[in-house]
Amino acid sequence: MVAALSRADAGRLTVRTVAVPDPGDLLAQVPQPDVVSWVQHGAGLVGWGEAARITLPAGEDRFTAAEKWLGSVFDAAVVEDRVRLRGSGAVAFGAFTFDASSDGSVLIVPQAVLGRDGRGHAWLTRISPGGMTPPVTPPLTGGLPAPPFPPGPPGPPGQLRWHDGSLPAPQWERAVAEAVAAIKAGSLRKVVLARDLYATAAEDIDPRVPLRRLADRYPECFTFACDGLIGATPELLISRDGGQVSALVLAGTAPRGADPAADEELGRWLLASAKDTEEHVYAVESIREALGPLCDTLDIEPRPALLKLPNLQHLGTWVHGTLATAGPPRSALALAAAVHPTAAVCGTPTGAAFELIRELEHMDRERYAGAVGWVDADGNGEWGIALRCAQLSGRTARLFAGCGIVAGSEPAAELAEAEVKFRPMRGALEG
Repeated sequence: MVAALSRADAGRLTVRTVAVPDPGDLLAQVPQPDVVSWVQHGAGLVGWGEAARITLPAGEDRFTAAEKWLGSVFDAAVVEDRVRLRGSGAVAFGAFTFDASSDGSVLIVPQAVLGRDGRGHAWLTRISPGGMTPPVTPPLTGGLPAPPFPPGPPGPPGQLRWHDGSLPAPQWERAVAEAVAAIKAGSLRKVVLARDLYATAAEDIDPRVPLRRLADRYPECFTFACDGLIGATPELLISRDGGQVSALVLAGTAPRGADPAADEELGRWLLASAKDTEEHVYAVESIREALGPLCDTLDIEPRPALLKLPNLQHLGTWVHGTLATAGPPRSALALAAAVHPTAAVCGTPTGAAFELIRELEHMDRERYAGAVGWVDADGNGEWGIALRCAQLSGRTARLFAGCGIVAGSEPAAELAEAEVKFRPMRGALEG
């Protein structure tokens, strides 16, 4: 395997974590555009700069190769951690391709990480490459890392021009119809089809602007950034905290109502929808099959509940487990590899769904619907599914949205659902 490494890999890392006063809005403190983030309800991690990095080629072993590289980096690091909380010390952020045949999976160890756990603890980690020593006391201004992006938050990217991605709407509807026909004709039970959409700005897009908008508007979601991939995902692929693991499975979607009565009626409809509950069952079973062998105990809620976001509501099921004590320890990254891809973003059965996706979508998803998140040197971390997201590159943003297709799906309804799923990212870019 050939991997692209940064020059920082020439020497071991020096890591120092100290407690800092509560920084408040984490994303407001990022001093430069090369941001990495994982924030929910104001808590989480943000980082900037690169102390070490690996970019991986296509291959089924991309997760394994990434973890092997990261283990060598973390094992050689000199660490002084005065905080000793989950997410302190050495931390890496990552984003992995949905399909093993795609290049571009990445792990980044930032030069600075600011953390906040929402329980009164905050910390700043400085990571220096090549054995350089980080400052003993991080520079602070008013209790915050200095400087925030001066002279204040960057402005919007200006007027955006929108244009179709790989498939215009009518062609995508035909692809949905073909998927429904394939499901009715064979053993395939569900497939997830995605669309892409492009925006071009007058000047380079600073990711910090849409990230702060997403965090403000969708606090229940995980606002993430890694290597230009930004978004706010509602779906927790896997979380590991010591021996405890958890996941939030989402599948089945309805809009929000215009008033409380209409919203409640739509929620009841979603809970009773045969099409949506079928789609959800497949997603839950895929997590059960992947996590069950890795856990001594696995507790799955018996029926889904409604997860209400500002623009949509989903069927959601929480999964909690205790990792098996026998066998090798598994980091959050290894667990993400074990459960990816779930039926929520691929289909059932997985192999047949993958083949139909490649046939009908006419695009490379890249890191959309892949695993995105973070892992620390103790193996703890959180990984989500990269949804409600865009890949930024200079003045261009490539947005993604997908829908679960089952035998009862209707192409026009699926197109409408995809359009609604584009709205969070479109709104974050437009203002």
